Amino acid sequence: MSIRLGQRCAGFKARIQAGEFTLGTFQKTPHMHITEVLSLSSLDAVCLDAEHAPFNRADLDACCAIARANDLPTLERVSHNSPDAILDALDRGASGILAPHVRSVEEATALAKACQYGAGGRGFAGSTRAAWYATRGMPGQLEGAAQEVTVVAQIEDVEALDEIEQIAQVPGIDALFIGRADLTVALGETNLKAPIVLDAVERIMQACRAANRTVGMFVGDLGEVPQWREQGASLFMLASDHALMLSGAAALRDKVGN
Repeated sequence: MSIRLGQRCAGFKARIQAGEFTLGTFQKTPHMHITEVLSLSSLDAVCLDAEHAPFNRADLDACCAIARANDLPTLERVSHNSPDAILDALDRGASGILAPHVRSVEEATALAKACQYGAGGRGFAGSTRAAWYATRGMPGQLEGAAQEVTVVAQIEDVEALDEIEQIAQVPGIDALFIGRADLTVALGETNLKAPIVLDAVERIMQACRAANRTVGMFVGDLGEVPQWREQGASLFMLASDHALMLSGAAALRDKVGN
């Protein structure tokens, strides 16, 4: 039996690695209906935010199922970067992992290993959604996962800056994602546009360019997107389902008046 993902999900990792412009948003509401609605949009992906939103395993499972059924790539920002949390996300069929607070080469290497099959890596189960419930077979699942699972390390700590050039070169990491809000706080600032923050962002981007590594980021000011795209960023996770609802409500009020 030939088992294939939809075109968007199947090509997601390759798009990230190639540095193609990719636009997604964070989902904060732990319900599959939100994922289902977002799958009907023109967005390229959604990130299920298990780090900062009240998702439980059942919520994440339902959201991954509906996203996969509607060919919407899903990154899961795991609550912590443990092998068991990563295994859980990938077994339920997430397109990849957005791992928060990757601070060192050692942590980046461990992340890549936890996302891959092999000695000391991701445990194999052939009956999961990721493995098409035992219809894909071991060879098909091993080959498919290597082509499909996207690994993104989030850089948002001062410690990471000390090793950023080496982190950007770790094999098995598809992209570095700049967590600018946490990075701002870590640098002792409250302004995301403070010079020390922008200098850190540019240093991360420079390291990625040198390593031919894809750069992703969140920005609060959407007017910055063209600037960062010009400098090489290509993966943008912007706003959230909450922000989109609020902006939509504000736009509706503006249109109809008081």
